[in-house]
Order: sequence, then C-alpha cells, then structure tokens
Amino acid sequence: MLKEDRHNIIVEETVTNGSSSFQSLSKKLAVSEDTIRRDIKELDNKGLLRAVRGGAVSVSRIPHHYRDRENTDIDQKKIIAQKAVSLIKSGQVLFFDGGTSVLELAKILPLDLKVTIITNSFPVANAIEDHPTAELIFLGGKLNKTSFATYGNETLQGIAKFKVDIYFLGICSIAPDNLSCKDLEDAEIKLAMMRHSVKTVGLCTSDKINSESPYFIAQTDRMHTLITENSKGTPGTKALTKLGIEIL
Repeated sequence: MLKEDRHNIIVEETVTNGSSSFQSLSKKLAVSEDTIRRDIKELDNKGLLRAVRGGAVSVSRIPHHYRDRENTDIDQKKIIAQKAVSLIKSGQVLFFDGGTSVLELAKILPLDLKVTIITNSFPVANAIEDHPTAELIFLGGKLNKTSFATYGNETLQGIAKFKVDIYFLGICSIAPDNLSCKDLEDAEIKLAMMRHSVKTVGLCTSDKINSESPYFIAQTDRMHTLITENSKGTPGTKALTKLGIEIL
C-alpha cells in the first residue's frame, strides 16, 4: 500500500470515529505500530489530525467565523437549546458566551422567565434585548470581529465581579481530557466564566465530540453537564460519562 493511501485511511478512520489508536490502525493496515506512529506525526504536522498518547484524535473542522457558523447545523442546535432551557429557573443569574448554540438558547427563553443574563456576545445581547423580564448585563472590552464577542482585561474583570448559577458554554472542541477552542482570547473568557459559575453546562453538536482545537480551556471534568442533539449512541459520550459528566 502506498504511503498516501495509508495516510488517507488513517485520517478517515480518525475522523469517522473521533479517535484512533496505534494498535487498531496497525492491525487494519498490516504495518507496525512504529510506522503508524510516524504516519500520525506527519499528519499532525499537516494539521489533518492531532497526535495524542497512544494514537490520534480528529481536529475540529467547524468554521471559524461566526457568520459561517450561525446557520450551520441549525436544526441540531435548536434541539440542544430546547434541552438547555429546561435547566433554567426564574431568579437565576447566568453566563451566556458567544457560542452559536448558546444563541439559539437565548432566542427561546420563555417570556415570563425572570433571570439575569451576563454575556460578552453581541448576537446574544441582541436576542435578549427585547425580552420583557430578563435583565441583561453586557461585558465590555475589545471586539473580536470573528466571533462578535468582547475579550481582554476589561471583559475578564467584568466576569470576576459575579458568581453565577449556570454558565452555558458554547463548545468548539471536546475530548475526554480537555476542552479547547480556536482563539486564545476565547479560551481565557471561557475559563474565567467556568471559574465564576456554580455549574457549567456545555452545548455542542455531536460532531465536536472527540475533536481538539489549538487553545486549551480546561480539563473536561470541570464541566458538569453536556447537551447534544443526540445523547444516545453519540460516539465519545461514554468516555465523558465516566468522568461524571451528565449527558442530556
């Protein structure tokens, strides 16, 4: 088998399953584990997957710009939002970040729900501004024109003033050992919101499970609940359940 063909199979196997191991790939391709290890290192250098201990995981292929993400997988995000809204009770104080699944949640808040929502996201703020009973606190700072959200010291200082009931975390990439995203500034904001929340609820479509992005946020087990559009039979959720994370 040609090296290029072997690389294509390794990438396909990793993307399909979310991860792959030296052992399974060695058996499938009838080559040594040392050969697979070298292949995975090359593919990691090309950005086609991410090498981890014992094998590889897929890299997030979610579009980076907000405009490209906001209408992607919209039906799945609406299912996620419907599940998430059931966790909210009147009187709570909440963090909403700039995730597009979080935006769908902001759009369907019941009109009689009396909550305080703290956000750094302009789209989320726009969705809530006409809500009759929800109080909105917008976190200032520099504008990230890719995510339409604020970041920087002013934003972080604003977050530090609160201790909220629930943080609804828009997930870019989640693996059994870490949460990650595509912007360093976004990673800093998400970690700060986690630190200043009693409970963190992650929202993500199932294709983000078992993927990684360049910037580390926190260990995955710091999250309390994960909501996807398909909690049963989703690849990777079993490993997250073992961490004590509730799957909805």
